[in-house]
Amino acid sequence: MDKFENEQMKDYVTPVINLSKAPGERQAWGRPAIVVYLWSAIELLFIYNPWQISSAVRVAALRAFGARIGEGVLVRQRTRVKFPWNLSIGDNCWIGEGAWIHNQNRVDISNDVVISQETFITTGSHALAADMALITRPVIIEEGAWLATRSIVLGGVRVGRSAVISPNTVIPPNTTIPENSIVGLPMIQVSKKRFPYEDLGAK
Repeated sequence: MDKFENEQMKDYVTPVINLSKAPGERQAWGRPAIVVYLWSAIELLFIYNPWQISSAVRVAALRAFGARIGEGVLVRQRTRVKFPWNLSIGDNCWIGEGAWIHNQNRVDISNDVVISQETFITTGSHALAADMALITRPVIIEEGAWLATRSIVLGGVRVGRSAVISPNTVIPPNTTIPENSIVGLPMIQVSKKRFPYEDLGAK
């Protein structure tokens, strides 16, 4: 920043957004308030509750509130799901302990996907330079993908077929992870192919 810019910035006051006027509250609920409140109670008792050990009970509760869940799905303790009516899970998926699916928009999980412990998937963000209005984008996780422990996936992300997200990796909004890739720290990049091409019959 040069001297002229310094002079211009001297009297500049960084703005603060009044959150009491931020639009978007309840717009993403998708159900009447009574259903949302009832779901919050059911989630606490039957989904998140570490003393409730039955995956079948969790799956049944999620389905009862509109989640589309395939066969052979395991959902472990301390899982959280914001709105089950925005959730689709294919067959033979594993949802690890403490996973949090904050789905104010659609989250579609295909077959044979692993969501490991403490992974956070969120579809929501805010208009940070305007009025902090709620912005939501769907998250798509294709078949065979693995989101390793404590990874974070933000709105608009598509994780490709059989891709692996390494532990503690943050996938930025609107990112597409190529299929058959392993991505992770220190930056979002493809480190190698999961399955060598020669094993896939490539010439």
